[in-house]
Amino acid sequence: MTEQNDHSPESETSAAAPVPGPVPGPPAAVPRPPAAPQPGPQPGPPSDGQTGDPAIDAALKDLADAPADDLDAQIAAGQRVHQTLQSRLSDLGGA
Repeated sequence: MTEQNDHSPESETSAAAPVPGPVPGPPAAVPRPPAAPQPGPQPGPPSDGQTGDPAIDAALKDLADAPADDLDAQIAAGQRVHQTLQSRLSDLGGA
């Protein structure tokens, strides 16, 4: 009788084949809580309603003081604010 050898090329290939696993990738993003507000100037108009420009502040006050039931007065005040803002912007542009 001949003894069979378990070390045949076929048995070595099937026994030694690695099993594929998950492919490594970047770690999953961990959600973070929202950042606390930073101290310092915040966007938007100043809380006191003043811009620091007397002409603009006066025009905005006129607009705020225009009677709510008088559309003509509101339009006139709005036009003054618009004209004042255009004038200030043209001054900044050097025109």
